[in-house]
Amino acid sequence: MNKHSIITIIAIIVIIAPFAYSGMSIFGMQQLEYRWDNPGRFSFFTMSNHGNVEFCNAMPFWISFEKLQVTTYYDATDIGSFSVDSLTINPFSSTVQKGLFSSEELSAAQHIFMTLDFEFDGGDIRLDPNKFIVVIRADTPIIGVIPYSTTTQITGFDFDQIMNSEDLTCD
Repeated sequence: MNKHSIITIIAIIVIIAPFAYSGMSIFGMQQLEYRWDNPGRFSFFTMSNHGNVEFCNAMPFWISFEKLQVTTYYDATDIGSFSVDSLTINPFSSTVQKGLFSSEELSAAQHIFMTLDFEFDGGDIRLDPNKFIVVIRADTPIIGVIPYSTTTQITGFDFDQIMNSEDLTCD
């Protein structure tokens, strides 16, 4: 093998490696498991006062994201957002990261959350839980500069079940 072939192969590897790492992070974000730091103790009201989320990477490679944002909507009105900043998670491990909640109308959001928490725990229905939607957006830029995000929309009840999960793959 001549030296030009070796240089070409090394250049190809150097060019492809960042794209491969970004692609693995994008794929890994879709497989990422998460729950509230205290298993079985999640409530939307508690989330509105900030808190910690446990992330579990069950993949054999590192996963990175720039931001994970959980935005809550009731009757198509934005109630508020819970955000977790950038994080890199080692393969087959879990980590806990602090998140912050923000809302333009915090007291109204907390009132809605308390009512829905009561309903999800088996209480009387006062607000229609079918109107409560959660949108999860994960920003995982390609090579750190090309914006890319994954968005998932689920019901508030399903999100409550995910955050109250007792077991993660990493346990």
